[in-house]
Amino acid sequence: MSVKLRLKRFGRLNLPTYRVVATDTRSPRDGRIIEAIGYYLPLMPREGEQLKLDADRVKYWLSVGAIPSETVASMIKRTGIEMPKRKPRVRGKSKAKAKPWTPPKKKVPKPRKAKPEGEKKGDKKK
Repeated sequence: MSVKLRLKRFGRLNLPTYRVVATDTRSPRDGRIIEAIGYYLPLMPREGEQLKLDADRVKYWLSVGAIPSETVASMIKRTGIEMPKRKPRVRGKSKAKAKPWTPPKKKVPKPRKAKPEGEKKGDKKK
């Protein structure tokens, strides 16, 4: 199961509020969540009250491999929580040697049995 950190919308029409949640990637935007780790109030006039994240839980989810959405990643940077550096995946070279190329063998059709001369295609034996 892959986990994503993303926003879940609450509030009424023209007054959005969001919760920052850890959720399974297969669930819909406002569907089932694993854990709520903060909130975002975009219409709040004071910048300090607009966003609140639980730093310990965010660090935990990032450490176990949760992937933040673009919006949540920018919020995490804005609050000063350090994003973990992802190590590039290194593929080792194969130790097996490649076999030399050989052309495919041609299939030779098997010879058909010869029919007796007295029989024709439409004739039946009685």
